[in-house]
Amino acid sequence: MRLQPVIPFEPIQTNTFPSGEQWVAQVKWDGVRMLAYKDGSDTRLVNRRLNDRTLQYPEIANIASYCNTDSVILDGEVIALDHGKPSFYEVMKRDRIQSQRSVRTAMLKIPVVYMIFDVLYRNGTWLIERPLQERQDILQTIVTSSPHVQLVENSDDGPGLFAAIQNQGMEGVVIKDLTSPYAIDGKDDRWRKIKNIHDLIAVIGGMTIRDDAVNALLLGLYTTDGELHYIGHVGAGKLSVKDWQQITSQADKLAVQTIPFATVPSNLRSQTIWLEPVLTVKVTYLEWTSKKTLRHPVLEAFVDVPPTNCQFTE
Repeated sequence: MRLQPVIPFEPIQTNTFPSGEQWVAQVKWDGVRMLAYKDGSDTRLVNRRLNDRTLQYPEIANIASYCNTDSVILDGEVIALDHGKPSFYEVMKRDRIQSQRSVRTAMLKIPVVYMIFDVLYRNGTWLIERPLQERQDILQTIVTSSPHVQLVENSDDGPGLFAAIQNQGMEGVVIKDLTSPYAIDGKDDRWRKIKNIHDLIAVIGGMTIRDDAVNALLLGLYTTDGELHYIGHVGAGKLSVKDWQQITSQADKLAVQTIPFATVPSNLRSQTIWLEPVLTVKVTYLEWTSKKTLRHPVLEAFVDVPPTNCQFTE
């Protein structure tokens, strides 16, 4: 394939809505960021960490079925629903599949939708320097919606959309400047996100055992000087019994004698096993405490993110 995968544009986090007619708001879908690449008959799906995910999502891998171009790069989010709401846990079941046979089974149990919100390239021409409004107009002419493909809608009422998101218990909104170009591998205030639910990716540095099974994971984030600091422990959350059995089975292989955290977590009442910090998870939480630990963290899913990327600065 001639088109090389790129790292997508990211929004910065804020707590206020900007003013001006050039700003629109979109739902922040709790899914997996995915860019779709088509160059002639070659097609690929690649996530924001440049990992190929074409195998995992065959419903949207045939880009020609919903996009009438010879070549294109689309930007969007792959989501899976649970009782009508986007579920990161459900979509990660699909994202972590490694065999075609398992994908065929999962397609029936966990259908996905590709929520497209941008186009970077079309028929040999880069569009990233054009304003977002023009790129959205192009999307309207090249993408055909279907049960598995939808275009993300704009709202002129950011606060109103955010209130609706809060009522639904969803993740948040993204506010975008319609006059702005697209910055590959960029992150600035032309795109801004306001979250209803806070989340982060953390490193697992240990686990506590009760009745011969894991009952909590000890989480950490790295500082800029490379130290792993404990930020709290989290229980089962949305993981299944099978998920916990798998992490229990990995305990012996990953166990280490040296505590990976720079400081020893306090108030550990169960047997503790320290682990090599190689596994990462997404957690949601209410807020940070004064001791730099998470208040009411909830485990969402295991994720394929390098541990060194899990930093306080993120």
